[in-house]
Amino acid sequence: MCFSVLTVIFLVGFITLICYIRGVNVWKNNIQQNFPPGPRPLPLIGNLHIMDLKRPHETLCKLSEKYGSVFSIQLGMKKMVVLTGYETVKEALVNHADEFEERARVPMFEDFAKGHGIIFSHGETWKVMRRFALTTLRDFGMGKKTIEDKIIEECGFLINQFESFHGTPFDTLMSLTLPIANIIVSILQGYRFDYNDPVLRRIIHINNKADRLLGTPMVLLYNIFPIFRFLPGNHKTVYNIVLEINAYIKSTLMECQRQLDTNDQRSFIDAFLSRQKEEKDHPNTHFNEENLVNVVQNLLGAGMSTTATTFQWCLLIMMKYPEIQEKVQEEIERVIGSSQPRTEHRKHMPYTNAVIHEVQRFANIVPMNLPHETSRDTNFKGYFLPKGTFVIPLLASVLRDKTYFENPEEFDPRHFLNMDGKFVINDAFMPFSAGRRICVGENLAKMELFLFFSSLLQKFTIRPPPGVTDVDLTPTFGITTPPMPHQICALSRT
Repeated sequence: MCFSVLTVIFLVGFITLICYIRGVNVWKNNIQQNFPPGPRPLPLIGNLHIMDLKRPHETLCKLSEKYGSVFSIQLGMKKMVVLTGYETVKEALVNHADEFEERARVPMFEDFAKGHGIIFSHGETWKVMRRFALTTLRDFGMGKKTIEDKIIEECGFLINQFESFHGTPFDTLMSLTLPIANIIVSILQGYRFDYNDPVLRRIIHINNKADRLLGTPMVLLYNIFPIFRFLPGNHKTVYNIVLEINAYIKSTLMECQRQLDTNDQRSFIDAFLSRQKEEKDHPNTHFNEENLVNVVQNLLGAGMSTTATTFQWCLLIMMKYPEIQEKVQEEIERVIGSSQPRTEHRKHMPYTNAVIHEVQRFANIVPMNLPHETSRDTNFKGYFLPKGTFVIPLLASVLRDKTYFENPEEFDPRHFLNMDGKFVINDAFMPFSAGRRICVGENLAKMELFLFFSSLLQKFTIRPPPGVTDVDLTPTFGITTPPMPHQICALSRT
């Protein structure tokens, strides 16, 4: 544990002791009528003492067994409501979308987004930016053949990358992120990078570092006690990473601005700049540089990390379960043969489709979801939630819901297959969240996962490095949950 975390814990503990001596009882002063039940908090630190700071979703899942699918927890002075299980999360995010559509204000995210962009924006800014992003991404081929062709082209570069290792062990983190990054970059900027380009590799490296640091105890403590922002720690490292990524984006915008032809828009950035030009005389326009930088940052970061992390899990799990890998390869040979995999093959490949869905469920890469906030006073499941209530729709509890998944703790493709071996979608499959804040890149991610996964397993068999007898599926921690650092061997099947 780093020095800064110890410092915060000491300071908070000292203040808590003083409050006990003075007889302060925050719990009684803050109880709200008909608010969801939860564990009794201590003064100032709340329920921080019972939380696993590295894997808080596990603590929350255990608490739901005692307090039900809607309960409260207090971290520091902030009361939060946790929603668990498919039925409850769906009812909130889908059936009560108006009440739960707002994004919670988290100090770390507010520091660098300042309400701009898509993921961490609020109100009208969020609505305008999300609508523009969805429309423009579709215009540039998301979910269509044009983007499929780009992914297939990138599959060729990825296969060449794997072949270059000649069956020797290598770490997959950079190799699998490069093609995913190139797809979103080609949409945003209109061109791809060479895999050895130092700019692309630097962006991937620092983006992955930020993802890891955002899930560390120091950042969690900073979000609970932002008064300690003056202390050194991971929160400042993350902020500096965001500044570096934003500087790269701004330099890209300058180049795009110089080459802009509003009659020949070649990228997402071109489309935004053209709209910005149209609305330059509108005093309240949302099409400004702050929103553009943050939207590009949101799409770049999310477009790289979540899909690449899932892709890492795909290959690791195939290494863990060679019998499942073999069945996928048999289906590829039967349906596709030596032809190039395309999205049209997916409907004829129920087992491969089930395996990919089960990886997304089992890997559970965004277990905490991103927090929501009630947009108005709300009565939900018999409880009263005031406007501005911090809400955690716990995705880990949905993807492990025992009512919908027979073996939730096990990797089992049968969760997405019926008795006849046909693919069936499970209602509780919610890795992209749900409702109005659902991931804007869902369709792109699904296409990427199928094409990259089937293309690689068509060409290679994934095996552990020599001497490795047990494949560890324990996740590490971060804002996403990638696998532990590991190596694979990709053996050519030809």
